[in-house]
Amino acid sequence: MKALKSAILVILMAGPAAAQDILRNLEMPAHRALIAAAAGSPLTPFETDGCSGGLSSSWRFVAETFPKFRALYQTHPPWEYCCVTHDRAYHNAGAGLFAEDSYTARLSADDTLRACVKQHGADHAEEYAVLYDMTPDQIRTAHSVTAEAMYAAVRFGGAPCSGLPWRWGFGYPGCSVFPSLAPARE
Repeated sequence: MKALKSAILVILMAGPAAAQDILRNLEMPAHRALIAAAAGSPLTPFETDGCSGGLSSSWRFVAETFPKFRALYQTHPPWEYCCVTHDRAYHNAGAGLFAEDSYTARLSADDTLRACVKQHGADHAEEYAVLYDMTPDQIRTAHSVTAEAMYAAVRFGGAPCSGLPWRWGFGYPGCSVFPSLAPARE
């Protein structure tokens, strides 16, 4: 635990560019393992859960439980189309053939998700302001905060070879950055 805390402290103190390099170096072994696992493996048919991590399913649960919420906020997050686009990139690992391409594609997909949610707020600020009795700036701010939280969540929880169902490259077989612990056969 001390090592993890020390690593986080080093990353935070390193500055944005150096921190990005550190995070990239930590993630690259997983991209190499993913590319190796994907080589020659068929891609599963695309499926989506909308916004992963329980966001869409929780939204639907609340909408089904509270009719007034459903009437006001609908049954799906209004920016869910951003998540489906993001899931498409995650499904096939951005179609990357090399680990570096995979890393760059994931970063781009996550940046695109963040931008899409923010843009949704900007595009609908006036309409939502009336609907939700808020100012357009409050709508844009709410979408911006949501977009940043989603970005942090996918950067943290969407790495390849994590075993999570929403991981980068989820359309390919699972992979691991650790060598097999099974004894070698002679």
